[in-house]
Amino acid sequence: MDSVDDLARKALVIHRRLCALYGCPIPYFHSLDPLSELVSSLLSHRTRNAESGRAFKALRARYPDWAALIEAPTAEVEALIAGVTWPELKAPRIQAILRAVRGQHGALSLDFLGDLDVPAARAWLEAIPGVGPKTSAAVLSFSTLRMPALPVDSHHHRVAQRTGLIGPRVDVGPSHAILRAQLPPDWSAQALYDNHEVLMLHGQRCCHHRAPACGRCPLLDLCPTGLARQAPPAAEGTRSCAAPQPT
Repeated sequence: MDSVDDLARKALVIHRRLCALYGCPIPYFHSLDPLSELVSSLLSHRTRNAESGRAFKALRARYPDWAALIEAPTAEVEALIAGVTWPELKAPRIQAILRAVRGQHGALSLDFLGDLDVPAARAWLEAIPGVGPKTSAAVLSFSTLRMPALPVDSHHHRVAQRTGLIGPRVDVGPSHAILRAQLPPDWSAQALYDNHEVLMLHGQRCCHHRAPACGRCPLLDLCPTGLARQAPPAAEGTRSCAAPQPT
């Protein structure tokens, strides 16, 4: 089993190789205020970017501000975001979370999070029911706050798991703290954003959920999963008795 230091070294090698492949620094894909980024992130859960983007634009076009969305009939909100996964759950959840922000902060704004450090800002967000580690990190990293938080989506998580940065049973939520701790504590918001983006891109373009393209992967020598997939199967009857296989 790799030590903590070994994993930190591996994480840096992976970052450098993928940055060379995908071209760091990666431009930020949009510039939303943090409250709008919260809505966008909630829509994006388990949903393709194109669909969540359309749903976000539909909400912005229908409601002059997020206060109007809170007061809108939930069925109307659900119809506007019908293209996302689980619109019947996301519509009331978004309304409830926006109400919670207004109730706890006294205003429909998250700009004040920029005055907090990252752990405090994430803790404030995650105290709201329905906001988890991925959403809190996305709000801080992707929004105009540009704070040094590391989001982990399903593609990022898959690459980290297959390369052994996290264990096979570590879920997406708990992986945030583990993967962030492997990277230098003084990394900038841009560097952490780059790390997320290149691992996500690699999951989308090479390390697919089904049939990963291990043969052309620049991380193959670092990836226990890929090496195992590339190894030729043992011929029947040739296994050594001295090395029994786990069952």
